[in-house]
Amino acid sequence: MTLPEASSNPAGADRTFQVDLRGLVDLLSHHLYSSPRVYLRELLQNAVDALTARHTLEPAAPEGAFGIRLYADGSVVRVEDDGVGLTEADVHTFLATIGRSSKRAEQVAEQRGDFIGQFGIGLLSCFLVADEIHVVSRSARTPDAPAVEWRGRGDGSYTLRTLRASARPRPGTTVTLTPRADAGEWTRPTQVRALARHFGSLLRHPVTFSDGTGGTGTAVNPEPAPWARTHPTPGARSRALAAYGEEVFGFTPLDTIELDLPAVGLKGIACVLPQAVPAGRRHGHRVHVKGMLLSEQAEEILPEWAFFVRCVVDAESLRPTASRESLYEDDTLAAVRDALAERLRAWIARAAASDPDLLARFLHAHHLAVKSLAVHDDEILRMLLPWLPFETTDGHTTLDAFARTHRTVLVTANVEEFRQVAAIASAAGLGVVNGGYTYDRELVHRLPEIRPETSVADLDPATLTAHLDPVDRETELAAAAYLARAREALAVFDCDVALRTFQPASAPALLVDSREARHERTRSQLAREQEGGLWGDILGALRQEAPRAQLILNQLNPLVRAAVAIDEPELARTSAEALYGQAALLSRRPLRPAESSLINRSFLDLLAHALRKDH
Repeated sequence: MTLPEASSNPAGADRTFQVDLRGLVDLLSHHLYSSPRVYLRELLQNAVDALTARHTLEPAAPEGAFGIRLYADGSVVRVEDDGVGLTEADVHTFLATIGRSSKRAEQVAEQRGDFIGQFGIGLLSCFLVADEIHVVSRSARTPDAPAVEWRGRGDGSYTLRTLRASARPRPGTTVTLTPRADAGEWTRPTQVRALARHFGSLLRHPVTFSDGTGGTGTAVNPEPAPWARTHPTPGARSRALAAYGEEVFGFTPLDTIELDLPAVGLKGIACVLPQAVPAGRRHGHRVHVKGMLLSEQAEEILPEWAFFVRCVVDAESLRPTASRESLYEDDTLAAVRDALAERLRAWIARAAASDPDLLARFLHAHHLAVKSLAVHDDEILRMLLPWLPFETTDGHTTLDAFARTHRTVLVTANVEEFRQVAAIASAAGLGVVNGGYTYDRELVHRLPEIRPETSVADLDPATLTAHLDPVDRETELAAAAYLARAREALAVFDCDVALRTFQPASAPALLVDSREARHERTRSQLAREQEGGLWGDILGALRQEAPRAQLILNQLNPLVRAAVAIDEPELARTSAEALYGQAALLSRRPLRPAESSLINRSFLDLLAHALRKDH
């Protein structure tokens, strides 16, 4: 924008901004519109709004009497409509004044909600592909008014003249663009037709396209929206909606959910994805407003937990933003989002009640999405928690099946603890659920709300030792010397050693060591190393009795029975280190450098001992 020189106006007088149109077009192309292709959407939108106003002016006109015709032959792009048209005064007011919208004029103010556009800068998008816009229009409101011709140029200038009646016999408007050489990507006939189909496939007015090769043109929107058509049977309707979803999104839906919100004039479908998607990934949804495609990436139309569906909807009352490429966040959109969420919940409820096969396929693919929903939605929790799969000591199974076998359900705090105890707990007949995955621990603890006869408790790995059988006194005394050497060898890891009997007998040892215990030992070690300094004082103030890890040897295992009988001190020490290393590996937790070194050293020492024995 530029300002007049100060000397050209009296001091204190009002001045008028002078708009640099080229700069404004550059601003639109880089910051408002996502792509130059929106020029055709804006032209279609203006034509649709003109037709809407024409129907308001002539309500008795038959359906389909007024339409839109597109033409592109590589040298020009033309959009012609049978809409309400413009007078000379309208052209001065609405085409030559940036920011003024004809939809805000008094004569259509009361029907404002019937128009797609609410912003008067749409025509400027044509300057993204052309240096000149040529408009010929004749008003239907003032039948005696002559046709007018307006030429607007990218430098901000325009010309206006009246034409003979024969230049435009019928009311309506024709917009013609002569594309720039660098805009061929968006103005080729095939591209114009594709863009018209992309943006206008659901428009309620007839739209045709011609490339000048003959004929009257082909229909851009030959059929109404699939949900607006009649079908002979419910099954045929479902198949038609699924086929449309596959055409739009490129996948065969697991199921389609019909959406209908009469209060806001919204209709459409939600397509259930056949495969799982990462938690939290939100798919863009395809949103039309009064038939015109607004956005293919409208995440805001559904809540975050609904990432297992993709929607295509057409609405009457949703407001577009200034770019008309997303939705304006207001109370109406919030109400629509809540209402669509209820439709998805209702679909899940119907599947749970009447279609167990569909429910099983849905949960197999999207159990994480349902878990995230169940955490915050008591209704979904009651309906689906028993059917959700969890990792347990009985394998991957539903909580309903697991609770029938185990009246007391134990749940671990993390994946690592579950892997430490799973084999031993299963052999001991304990029912343990892996609570380390997202939402799982919280949901398992809510199982008694649905199954009051079932109790749930946390399982700390240390409590597992209470379920292991002690050895007899004579065996304990016979192994005392070995256990003492083992404790001495493993003292560097703050690890105690005990002898028990447990199943399976093939497991020589169990390492019981929680993540919290390791963190506390690490903190205590840092406190000792920093003793006397500031950090030492801080860590010392937090000092607690550091919990110790515990290596539990299985007396039922033949290897352990042979190990506890070893008399040679060094070999006893090496065997204890090897048993610790093997148990640490089986716990599947990350190994500390000292543990990796111990595993390597104990293996080599045992190999050297075996070779010496052979010789």
